[in-house]
Amino acid sequence: MTQNRSTAVMQRRVEAHDSLDDFPTPPWATRALCEFLGDEGFDLSAMSCREPAANRGHMVKPLFEAFGHVLASDVHDYGAGFKVRDYLFGPIAHLDRTDWTITNPPFRLAEQFIERALALSHVGVAMIVRTAFLEGVGRFERLFSAHQPAHVLQFSERVVMHKGKLTATGSTATAYCWIIWRPSTVGKMAHPHARFGWIAPCRKRLERAGDYPVATDQAA
Repeated sequence: MTQNRSTAVMQRRVEAHDSLDDFPTPPWATRALCEFLGDEGFDLSAMSCREPAANRGHMVKPLFEAFGHVLASDVHDYGAGFKVRDYLFGPIAHLDRTDWTITNPPFRLAEQFIERALALSHVGVAMIVRTAFLEGVGRFERLFSAHQPAHVLQFSERVVMHKGKLTATGSTATAYCWIIWRPSTVGKMAHPHARFGWIAPCRKRLERAGDYPVATDQAA
């Protein structure tokens, strides 16, 4: 029997209902976002940011490089020293508002993460998601029609994410993009159409020594 390796099949990422959805984000992909925000005129060094699905800290590290203050937590303890906190299920009052919320949300809970982030962010929300997240009548009606993004940034290079580990090698059939919202304008249609753009090839330029831990340092 041969394996069906068509793009339509290979791009599906199905997680069990109790899965931690552990797909660490390569640091260069976060640096690309921060670079874009800087080019848009945001002085990130004077702003705060929350990463509520911090995992092992691969996104937290580049956020610390750019932002003046970063709050990092996760629902699971991955051994990185971050506060263990359930971002979604609990009173919103126990979470301080920050200028930005930036994360790679759990696949099944992405819409809920976006809704909560919009309620807790003064300046902006940025989520890295599968490009396929943009489609779907139900998601349009629940999310995009009510919360119009300001930007959709498609990676021209493939962002490689593997379950349970971060590595500089390998490949994937899944394409990713950043979606950016500006909470102060959500619902006011200040952005009647999201600005679509591409993130030009930048992986080689934005990778840093030490970005990829050795395999023995990572949980399976």
